[in-house]
Amino acid sequence: MSNALQGATLVAQATTSPAAPAAAAAAPAAQQAATAGAGVVQQSADALQSAAAALPPTAPVATPDMGFLHFVAQSDFVGKSLFIILILMSLVTWYLILVKAASNVSMRKRSADFLNKFWNASSLEQVEHEISTHGARDPFSHLASHAMHAQAHHNKFGATKLEESGSNSDFVTRTMRKVIDEETAKLENGLTVLASVGSTAPFVGLFGTVWGVYHALVGIGLSDGVTINRIAGPVGEALIMTGLGLAVAIPAVLAYNTFVRNNRVFLSRLDAFAHDLFAFLTTGQQVALSDGKVRALRRQNGNGAAVQRGRE
Repeated sequence: MSNALQGATLVAQATTSPAAPAAAAAAPAAQQAATAGAGVVQQSADALQSAAAALPPTAPVATPDMGFLHFVAQSDFVGKSLFIILILMSLVTWYLILVKAASNVSMRKRSADFLNKFWNASSLEQVEHEISTHGARDPFSHLASHAMHAQAHHNKFGATKLEESGSNSDFVTRTMRKVIDEETAKLENGLTVLASVGSTAPFVGLFGTVWGVYHALVGIGLSDGVTINRIAGPVGEALIMTGLGLAVAIPAVLAYNTFVRNNRVFLSRLDAFAHDLFAFLTTGQQVALSDGKVRALRRQNGNGAAVQRGRE
């Protein structure tokens, strides 16, 4: 039994002993091969890094220049003409707004001064002296001057011409109506332009938008690739024309409505003054003050003396 075990041990030793030295001899060779492979990989990485560093820097992706000025610069003759028309409309609108606002403020101040002097005057001669000294600088003094001159002329010469036919009161009435019509025309000067700008500027801007969108779509159709930038940019630029048209029209409409209302109020006061002046010229007596003149005189004088004098 023991002899058999010893024999098996000797056989196993004889079998495994040659393989162990071979495996030990193969291990350094594998390690050298792995080291050589790592060196090759490192050399390749270094070569790629050097090649990448040698390449020129990549240029940034060019983004299309967008904006209103770019849209105007790229527009054709029609687009630029519409832009110039809107700019001219805006300039004319603001010129009329500033000029008429300053003129109305000055006119109302001069009218208030004349009415205060007229109703506090002791006689028509004093009013005529005031007008001859300072001139007829407002609609109220203009109306009073022509009415008194018409009455004096008809009383002195009578109906010498066809336009002077009728009685004295008829001639004075026609003269005052003519003056009121002239003052109405002066007050409405420029309002037609504001109304025209307010009604047409949005459509001019809309036409510019349609024209710009049309050319943008034509350009997109002729291009190779279609992206959101190629579509949104030109279309957004074209929409600016609609905004510009509204920016021109809104101030014109607001100014027109404001001036029309102020003119209506002013002309109603002028018409009331014409009735009072006509009654004063035909009767020779100062008429009773209306509620509107009572409030105006209270604001001007700060007391009720003028009111009491007018009602006596």
